[in-house]
Amino acid sequence: MNQSFQVQGMSCGHCVGAVTQAVKSLDPQADVKIDLASGKVEVQSEQDRAAIVQAIEEEGYKVAT
Repeated sequence: MNQSFQVQGMSCGHCVGAVTQAVKSLDPQADVKIDLASGKVEVQSEQDRAAIVQAIEEEGYKVAT
């Protein structure tokens, strides 16, 4: 299932990597696409939305609801 998130606090390639790894720690098969300029994160995964949000926020980023 395709899910979109608005993530605040990403400013560089390291941030993109951290968010990508957070999602992939839940679902190694997930497809993660990040637009750094807009903060938009698209995730193709069967994982629960709340679990993905929690994983991203545990990396120190804020997910807008």
